[in-house]
Amino acid sequence: MLQALHKHLARGVRERMEDSQKLSLFHKSGVYNFKDSNTVFIDPVRVLNRFYNRFTVSPSTYYPRFFKSLTPKTTVPSSPTKRKRKKRKRCSEESRPLNDREQIALQRHQELRPLLMKAHECLLKSNGLLGALKDLRSESDSCCLKEECECGEQCFVELGQQAPDLVVTLNLCIRDIDKDMEDSPNVQYCEQRSILPVFNNFVVNDTEDDAMAEILNNHYIMPRESCFYMSDLGQIRNLIPAHTDCGFNLIMVDPPWENASAHQKSRYSTLPNRYFLSLPIKQLTHTEGALVALWVTNREKLRSFVEKELFATWGVSYAASFHWLKVKANGSLIGDLDLFHHRPYESLILGYSPGKVKNSDNQSKFKPLKDDHVIMSIPGDYSRKPPIADLLQEYIPGVKPPRCVELFAREIMAGCVAWGNEPLHFQDSRYFVKKMAT
Repeated sequence: MLQALHKHLARGVRERMEDSQKLSLFHKSGVYNFKDSNTVFIDPVRVLNRFYNRFTVSPSTYYPRFFKSLTPKTTVPSSPTKRKRKKRKRCSEESRPLNDREQIALQRHQELRPLLMKAHECLLKSNGLLGALKDLRSESDSCCLKEECECGEQCFVELGQQAPDLVVTLNLCIRDIDKDMEDSPNVQYCEQRSILPVFNNFVVNDTEDDAMAEILNNHYIMPRESCFYMSDLGQIRNLIPAHTDCGFNLIMVDPPWENASAHQKSRYSTLPNRYFLSLPIKQLTHTEGALVALWVTNREKLRSFVEKELFATWGVSYAASFHWLKVKANGSLIGDLDLFHHRPYESLILGYSPGKVKNSDNQSKFKPLKDDHVIMSIPGDYSRKPPIADLLQEYIPGVKPPRCVELFAREIMAGCVAWGNEPLHFQDSRYFVKKMAT
């Protein structure tokens, strides 16, 4: 009996040490892996800040919905008529029989539900991680965040139509490699300024430091070793490399699916599904193939479109679905898991694009995936997806480090080409704070 007690105490000590090590790694990397589970929790702020030297992403600007909920504010109560109308609409939706597509969606949800519940239980049992999440507010309060921006937010969609010849001033911080002591903390840097077209042009930060881009007195921060190409859909073929050996082996796509909510909020323009069929996925693919990661909402119409038409048109074979479960800083879900039209998760559909290698072994070289991965995080601003490229590394075929492109991007990732009509949206300086000199 005494021996069993010693084993129990030793196991408890070992588990606490393992949890402490995982928490320490989480603070550095922003990724927390749960034991014996394909579930991870990520803090996008910590993940992104690994790729900036002179600036940091502020938690209060990345998680505005979370921080706004902590600030008391005066609200105008909705009228009784509106409340009754909403309640009546909700009741009618719940009482009416489900159509065929909704029944398929419900069945898919019921099959997925145990996996999501198990993942959420992992989070709720991790007291150390929950404690770290509560520190988000104090971390942000310690930053000298500029709450108000002197310049208004730019609408690049309108600017592309009104001022197609607009230029960007790109300020690069270049390391002086002629210095004798390259590893010294006193290594010297010089600034290099370039004036480049904003639209229909590759704007590249090929340095190992942050870059500052200035457009019409607004400033945008680019992470190290990154690039953006801002254009409308008609110019996307300019991304196609001259040789497939220079193609991409990670292709991430976050389409602006048609969505009534997006229209109501007027956050961004959406496109009908047929436009996404023309994306040149085959031509963008590296010779050795590519992993394609496509974000979709829970609308069964979209899921059916992807599985039956979109992937086939792209020449992509389905591999697996990962799931992004959205939680609050206290660990609770952002909404009822079973709420039919507003479930607190989205899916990342993964597939493989075979590339140009013509042999029977090419497809077999792709690493198999399983539909049992759950990614949890606190959601950022509207439509902003968590940075998941690192989580996909082991499944990406071909060259390392991978050549990555993100289509319909609204922010720029290190080591990645960001294409879209507003890839600088979340790079605005209002989302960053300057690091204090140490």
